[in-house]
Amino acid sequence: MGENDKLVTLFTKEQGIIKAFASGAKQTKSKKGAATSMLTYGSFAIKSKNGSLRIYEATPITMFFGAGTDIEILTISQYFCELADCFAVNGNNNAEFFRLILNSLHFLTVKKRFPPLIKAITELRAAAISGYAPNLIACDGCGKFQDDIMYFNAQDGIITCGDCERTQGCFAADQTMLSAMRHIVYADFEKLYNFEIPDDRAKLLSEITSAYLTTQTDYRFKTLDFYNSIKE
Repeated sequence: MGENDKLVTLFTKEQGIIKAFASGAKQTKSKKGAATSMLTYGSFAIKSKNGSLRIYEATPITMFFGAGTDIEILTISQYFCELADCFAVNGNNNAEFFRLILNSLHFLTVKKRFPPLIKAITELRAAAISGYAPNLIACDGCGKFQDDIMYFNAQDGIITCGDCERTQGCFAADQTMLSAMRHIVYADFEKLYNFEIPDDRAKLLSEITSAYLTTQTDYRFKTLDFYNSIKE
């Protein structure tokens, strides 16, 4: 906004997505500059003035610099921001979803975990938090808990075994894939990121979770489209 000011979009734990003006944030010596840069976790003092929100103090806590050094990581990080913009409930407490986005950015940019796996974890858990949790407990047809290959229906959010009828377009999930999906949906948050799967399985899992999220929400994520274009 102009030469020295910024209009900042913030994802807050207490109020969801808000927009606030940061006067002088572009100035070299401004204390607000670092905290109001892209993909920065910070502490903000905000007040309402003349019908708009104003940032009076801003202190960076963690700056996810790692996102800017790799196009894949940067794109996924921005995708997480778009997920927040889509799913955050404005005016309400968003503590669990806020925690998910913050931790996923950490594991993506600081811990350098395999990007498609962190993407898949974030997508499926975000869906579960937002009321779109799939039913992965057992086969929807016969109740079988496990099979060599189970089939995931992204449209209905159910799984079926090899013996039960399934619709076209289902994703085949071996035991590794199904265990990962169950862990993402049902594990306590403290254990959410505590697993690894081979990279090829993580890439397939990422495709499944993207298909499920977009099918359930009927939302076109622009950053996801860009991510798919650069990884092909």
